[in-house]
Amino acid sequence: MRNRMIASLSFACAVLAMPAAALAQVGISVTIAPPELPVYEQPVCPGDGYIWTPGYWAWGDDDYYWVPGTWVEAPEPGLFWTPAYWGWGGNGFVFYEGYWGPQVGFYGGINYGYGYSGHGYEGGRWDNGHFFYNRSVNNVNVAIIHNVYNTTVVNNTVTRVSYNGGNGGINARPNPQEEAAAHDRHIPPVAAQTQHFQAARANPQLRASTNHGQPPVAATPRPGAFNDQGVVRATQAGAIHSGTASPPTKTAIHPNDLPPIQHPPAPNTGDPKLDQRYQQQQDKLLTQQNQQRLKLQQQQDQEHQRLAQKSADASTTQQLELKHQQQTQQLAQQHTQQLQKLQEHQQPPRESRPESPK
Repeated sequence: MRNRMIASLSFACAVLAMPAAALAQVGISVTIAPPELPVYEQPVCPGDGYIWTPGYWAWGDDDYYWVPGTWVEAPEPGLFWTPAYWGWGGNGFVFYEGYWGPQVGFYGGINYGYGYSGHGYEGGRWDNGHFFYNRSVNNVNVAIIHNVYNTTVVNNTVTRVSYNGGNGGINARPNPQEEAAAHDRHIPPVAAQTQHFQAARANPQLRASTNHGQPPVAATPRPGAFNDQGVVRATQAGAIHSGTASPPTKTAIHPNDLPPIQHPPAPNTGDPKLDQRYQQQQDKLLTQQNQQRLKLQQQQDQEHQRLAQKSADASTTQQLELKHQQQTQQLAQQHTQQLQKLQEHQQPPRESRPESPK
């Protein structure tokens, strides 16, 4: 479907108002809220070292589709999974991709269950290179996996809302530990997760418009195992929000990704000389801002070149891209504030009005 694009600059400014713990993983934005989370059982853990990654609604081809929850082997001992989530960004719902890290970061306060109750993870812990599973929230076969313990997890949250902020969303902000996790070393989804995601997108039965919020494959024992006998169906559908979605808007990572700077309206104070002076101020500011964009783009290009010469791995490359994204968004915010301040300064003074008789 063809609809209006979300205003990129306004969206970028909304993103900047978000905490750093969230900003690090911005992806796309759409204007319709994701469906509620469906209810499903967790498949049995397939083996030692597998971490539960909860299912979530993703967006593609003008529709939400369900990415089944699955057990994923951690890329290295000591790493935890921070789930993906959606958050309101001012003009649309922003997608934040999940990642691996030494501690669980902010995932919007979404209650995904099975240890992910909104903050942190209570499903297990690492000890001397081995993952120990909390049996109270994980489906573990103790005949196969012996690294287990049992700690009761009290979960008073019954909502299945799948997004943070906005109308009807979860009202949660990152705590200090989650803020700190945003600055840790992050590893993007492993190859098996990427293939799992792609298979879900290609499966028409997982689209919300087809399954009405109740995916036939809600969770799998391993990534991509959609036909495995251990696959579980959703037992209860998640409510679907009605509306028409605008095409997704990608967040600018480099200055060249930003839309052209919008020229403010021509000054109209009623004083031609003053208008001419104000116009010169506007032109000067826009020239400075375009020069700053060019300078930052050149700086980032040089950093990319130096990284390519070192044959950096994917994790290092991602960290650089996150840094560039933050630099670009901060510059866009600074430029927007400068234009707003200039326009406020150039507003014609209001005529004084006589006081009304008492």
